[in-house]
Amino acid sequence: MADSKTTKDNVNGSAESVEELEKKYGPYVRHDCYGVMGRGELPWTEKALLAIALVVLLPLRVAAATTFVVICNLSCRIATAFWSPGGEDDDYAHLSGWRRSIIMRASKFAGRALLFSFGFYRIHETHREHCVTRANSNDQSKEGERAGVIVSNHISYVDILYHMSSSAASFVAKESVANLPLVGLVSKCLGCIYVKREDKSSQLKGVSGMVNKRIQEAHQSKSSPMMVLFPEGTTTNGDFLLPFKTGAFLSKAPVRPVIIRYTYQRLSPAWDSISGARHLILLLCQFVNNMEVIWLPVYYPSQQEKDDPKLYAENVRKFMADEGCLILSDIGLAEKREYHAALNGNKSTPSVYHKKDE
Repeated sequence: MADSKTTKDNVNGSAESVEELEKKYGPYVRHDCYGVMGRGELPWTEKALLAIALVVLLPLRVAAATTFVVICNLSCRIATAFWSPGGEDDDYAHLSGWRRSIIMRASKFAGRALLFSFGFYRIHETHREHCVTRANSNDQSKEGERAGVIVSNHISYVDILYHMSSSAASFVAKESVANLPLVGLVSKCLGCIYVKREDKSSQLKGVSGMVNKRIQEAHQSKSSPMMVLFPEGTTTNGDFLLPFKTGAFLSKAPVRPVIIRYTYQRLSPAWDSISGARHLILLLCQFVNNMEVIWLPVYYPSQQEKDDPKLYAENVRKFMADEGCLILSDIGLAEKREYHAALNGNKSTPSVYHKKDE
């Protein structure tokens, strides 16, 4: 699967060298043995391991993952039997009683089982419940209130499986996800909010308004499903923290920051500058994958932060960077597309990257 010569030729044909690109686009640079775009020249030992995994491990893991998704889908079908959402996808988030219980149990099981299928046999979790490094830790009046949303750094699609296994949370997803075989119903039952590209409605009636409403519901009631938002808006290599979008902070509710890390020796689980299909195959061919998760304490916004969502978002970002020893970066999705285009030797970003990262 190595194609390092083509990649080098593409980069050499661009205006910047590999070193210049890596310095400019640090959050998206891969540091594993598979190299740039996962096309680096591999030693014979790695080729041998990869060949064995492709023949033996990959089919088993694909079969296991498919089985777990089918089980979760069947559980969701049972939970929604003889029930109609009334044409509103968001209504799935308000299922209650035994229906919600089945969905929660099935989703958490499926999330953890899928992680196991991907080689994440053990996940090291740390809960820093008594940390007092928050800028507004002197506000004792609201201590103990439930967070309205989980905000997490974003490194890989595997992040979603972890949050699914830990809290069966809702996500913001592309509208097409709702129509996917097997996965579509599961995403609806999780209460996912779908982004419609053609939607021209106002912010209040659009995705932002729906997200704010759901965050407030989760903040006020333990029976409402939590939401997980990735405020960076795209994935990085895990060493950096990009600027936060304000969507998770507009509701003025407390947030629960979570930091995810992946440790590796061969392949990085980060989905940064590598194609989705190539990354998925290589990840499934890795014998063992490692994940570390740090749950930070609930962050209660001050009145100043409530009045200024940008300040609230930036303060939470700095808090997470300090606690997770992450590097703050000012670049974002636009620069990621530029980096991908440069690696492919294109002057403009191909539409495939727009589809992948949005």
